[in-house]
Amino acid sequence: MKGRYLDIRDNAAGARVVLAMSGGVDSAVAAVMLRDAGYEVIGLTMKNYCYGEEPVPDKSCCSLEAIDDARESCDRIGIRHMVVSTEEIFGREVYDNFLDEYRAGRTPNPCVRCNSIVRFDTLEHYAAQLDADYIATGHYARVFRADNGRLYLARARSEKDQSYFLSGLNHDDLGRVLFPLAGADKPEVRDSARAAGLDVAEKPESMEVCFIPEGTLRNFLDGKVPMKRGEIQNTDGDVLGHHPGTAAYTIGQRRGLGVSVGRPVYVVEIDVERNVVVVGDDPDLERRELMCRLGWIDDACRAGSLSVDAQIRSRHAAQPVERIDVDGGKARVVFSDVQRAVAPGQTIAFYDGDLVVGAGVIESAAPR
Repeated sequence: MKGRYLDIRDNAAGARVVLAMSGGVDSAVAAVMLRDAGYEVIGLTMKNYCYGEEPVPDKSCCSLEAIDDARESCDRIGIRHMVVSTEEIFGREVYDNFLDEYRAGRTPNPCVRCNSIVRFDTLEHYAAQLDADYIATGHYARVFRADNGRLYLARARSEKDQSYFLSGLNHDDLGRVLFPLAGADKPEVRDSARAAGLDVAEKPESMEVCFIPEGTLRNFLDGKVPMKRGEIQNTDGDVLGHHPGTAAYTIGQRRGLGVSVGRPVYVVEIDVERNVVVVGDDPDLERRELMCRLGWIDDACRAGSLSVDAQIRSRHAAQPVERIDVDGGKARVVFSDVQRAVAPGQTIAFYDGDLVVGAGVIESAAPR
């Protein structure tokens, strides 16, 4: 597809941008880059549901320490800082949804949902109130403008690429988004933070799921999601042991299964209705087809005129897709080769090269 990448837009002089400040090093360096490019930068920190009664790790992006770090970075950089409440929408759309998905035997990706429903909508809302020209984040991603004027999210130029986590953003969301870190890698960002005298230069990466405190996911779900003891079966239906509740398991899981059969086995199916966890050998995880619920998809994908790859989890290399059959808001995806551990609830992102051309949520894999 012909076009050009838009990182920091050309018309910076006098332009105002509202930047999401998480309290980490990435957003702080993004603020420095925008300031140095001539923008008037306003740092905005979102106070999510998990700042309330839920305990969170001190280094999480959802801690009181994160607010203080964001404020200190803004002071050092010399930009205005705001803290806004997103507790209600975050609680309803991210936290509650996370628990609902585990109750249903699915494995959600709350970061993707937070970005597409909470973070960018909040930035747009306050940008309108503050008469800002742009919004920005410290994500590693790019914006691509095709020759026909359509805007696409694109992979960053570094291995740190976070386009998967932003894949829920469609063409209409990208009109005034800036990603200053599009061409940077993490060591460069830390070097820039040190050069700017920022205290967050050595701050560790934030946790992937910001509202889960120290400990295991199982501990977090305990008391929030009903746990009912049930059977662990093999693929032939033989009972191998018992589980404390299906919500404690995810497709592809190998450790902590509570059974021993003399060889590695994996969770290959979670049957909530029967309250059964099915385990099997590695080949039992392989599927070529899945069904997904679409958030959006490019017209060329819908028409079947575009060859795409699909990424089915964050730590997964996008794989060639043989066919996408779109039916309203759902799609059947057939891969060219078998994929391992297709987990319902996870995000699926579609790529044309580096460009994101669609996204959805996996509903089911083809039967074994």
